[in-house]
Amino acid sequence: MTDTMNRTSPGTPIDGDRPTAGDENIVSLLRDLTSQGSHLAEQQLALIKAEVRETGNDLKAAIGAMAGAAVVGIAGLGVLLMALAYLLADAINHLGLATLIVGVVTLIIAYVMYRGGAAKMRAVDIAPERTQHSLERTPAALRGDLHPEQRR
Repeated sequence: MTDTMNRTSPGTPIDGDRPTAGDENIVSLLRDLTSQGSHLAEQQLALIKAEVRETGNDLKAAIGAMAGAAVVGIAGLGVLLMALAYLLADAINHLGLATLIVGVVTLIIAYVMYRGGAAKMRAVDIAPERTQHSLERTPAALRGDLHPEQRR
């Protein structure tokens, strides 16, 4: 007959009061894992904030360039259309044609400036790529595989 009262599983305290060395190691490892996990989450959040801030600054610069192009375009339509149209009208003796020529040239300059601002806007990358890459690597890092790219 077997005595089931005296059998214990490995790592189970016999007297019920003191944990064995194996239990202390597991508790310590879980505590370290939890601490490192929360630290990793904090670092990821800080990285996301930094990337969003950087993208916002780039976006502000592009919007500023486009607004500057709009202001210059409007000023050009006002001042240049008046001044150059009258100067050209004196040269060709036709005020209507002179006004049309000056207006077209001014709009071409404004369009070129707008395209420059639009190119800057396209160059801004809104997606936080570094964070996405880090988040893709996180499950592998938790498994202990710190260099998954080398296996490809």
